[in-house]
Amino acid sequence: MFHPTVFDNIKIAFENQLYDYDNLDGILMIKGRTDILNLAVMSREFTLAFKLTDGFKVTSEVVLLSSVKELSDEILETPGSNPGCSLLLRFYMEVTDPPIQCPAVERILTGIWGPELKPEQSLSFRYGGEEQIYNNCIQLTFKRQITEEQMEDIPNLLAHLLQSAEELENV
Repeated sequence: MFHPTVFDNIKIAFENQLYDYDNLDGILMIKGRTDILNLAVMSREFTLAFKLTDGFKVTSEVVLLSSVKELSDEILETPGSNPGCSLLLRFYMEVTDPPIQCPAVERILTGIWGPELKPEQSLSFRYGGEEQIYNNCIQLTFKRQITEEQMEDIPNLLAHLLQSAEELENV
């Protein structure tokens, strides 16, 4: 019989809560979902993207990653290992005034998540466009693995994620 991995259990916990926010509470709309098994390196990646129901500017994304090491440590029950997965949060938005808007994004996210979770912003633009509009990909990378022990923290984490998306809508 199939025994779900830590990655699967955490993925399902995020899915359940976010789909409830979509289907039951109506506070967000799921815009995309991927569940990738990379057979070349035996890694997993799960993403769930959404927009706030009242939001138009910001797309938010929860990203879970797991490597072959985490998977093998769990399946082989490697002594001394504590299998988990990596968590990233991403926000996508357009900016027209990077010197003003990017520091504002950093202030907002640092205020919500604290200084230990520094946002990384990557700007890109389409060459030849009439108006200089930048696509800003903002990423928050959690420095430690998350395990099943942190599953009860998911509702609080998602509350911070929703607050982040809401405040970024006003940048």
